[in-house]
Amino acid sequence: MEPQIRYVTSADGTRIAVSVLGEGRPLVHVQHIWFASMDSYWESPPVRNSFERLSQRRTLVRFDHRGIGLSDRNVSDLSLEARVSDLAAVVDFVGGDGVDVFASVTGGPVALAYTASNRQKVRRLILASAPARGVDVRRTARLRILWPLVQVDWEMFVRVQTLADVGWDEIGLRVGRSRLDSMTAEDFLSATRASTDYDVTALLPSITCPVLVMNQRGHPVVSLDITRALAASLPNARFVQYEQDQILMPGSDEMVRLMEQFLDEDRGATRIESGFPSGTAIILFADIADSTALTERLGDDAFRAKSRDLDSALRTIIREHAGTTIEGKTLGDGVLAVFQSARQAITCAATCHAAATDAGLALHVGIHAGDVIRESDPDGRGNVYGGAVNIAARVASASAAGETLVSQTVRDLARTSAGVSFEDRGEQALKGIDDPVRLFAVR
Repeated sequence: MEPQIRYVTSADGTRIAVSVLGEGRPLVHVQHIWFASMDSYWESPPVRNSFERLSQRRTLVRFDHRGIGLSDRNVSDLSLEARVSDLAAVVDFVGGDGVDVFASVTGGPVALAYTASNRQKVRRLILASAPARGVDVRRTARLRILWPLVQVDWEMFVRVQTLADVGWDEIGLRVGRSRLDSMTAEDFLSATRASTDYDVTALLPSITCPVLVMNQRGHPVVSLDITRALAASLPNARFVQYEQDQILMPGSDEMVRLMEQFLDEDRGATRIESGFPSGTAIILFADIADSTALTERLGDDAFRAKSRDLDSALRTIIREHAGTTIEGKTLGDGVLAVFQSARQAITCAATCHAAATDAGLALHVGIHAGDVIRESDPDGRGNVYGGAVNIAARVASASAAGETLVSQTVRDLARTSAGVSFEDRGEQALKGIDDPVRLFAVR
């Protein structure tokens, strides 16, 4: 399936080449301002496969930045305002009742600036190794060594840099040829100098749409600290890391999977109303252990950053285990989720504990099964109520840090299927629950 190329006109008359692939809600990719055009990305099979996968249930919209590829070349205005105007023309072209935007590396400030001034048009925003400031995009040791070649031997610079990025094989050679045609050395230097000055940090508090901040593990250009700080500065952001061999975006199954889960979350929320067996659910409650003492020791900002990162990780883990996080609950440092299988909930709990340990934190986790009342809050988010929900929270409170306790109901459901053993803790009186509840620790 080959993308269709169209043209839109920016506010200053610059013609921007746009690629459209697939059908459905638009996902607009604001790619890294580099010497890579849409064509050069398409030459890499891993990246091409990722684009095709993203376009299976949505319209993937890509475009060449001004001065690059099929868009107008030899453009003098490379300011952030001009690039935001280009993105605005692309979004207006694809239309719809709200687009999703995905930005890579130096495309980040452009996407953030556009979202801040067009909040009604952007539904969800994904930032992949993308900072709020151009100066935070660092040069690798290899790039610093190769940099003098930009003006001395542009062809050698492009080919060697591409082979090192993509691979020393025929694919790397093919991508290099395409990159070489995408931009001149003079335009590359002008774009690099201009993007270094981009800074949208002052706009971050005004961006209220859901944001997924992603960082490729060991990314050589944008550090983990930069992206974590960005996530902490956005009112409605979560942070995840992913594995990927190449720097090209997107290029890994894990990255695409995380993106699709985030983009489809509003679809998943409807499961609260219709996806579960009537009245019955497996309820998992997880709470950060000793949060008050941690706040005193780390300080409010540091603890908030840690808990936000862990919250994002737990929500991803819950989705991966076929659970649904209940967005309508205000739980402080806790997460509430429902499952259709006791085995899935127990396996999910183990993975949640591992994520907390990696973050230097510990969880209290409790699991109970029972009838729930499913309703929507006034803001439309799915919610669950009932005595079974309260019991799950109390079971979690009774657990030690790093431990999962389950009620006898859950133990009986999962005794032969979960692949774990259960230590009988006997009947315990739980706060606010009339009858004692027999609890089991998962081993």
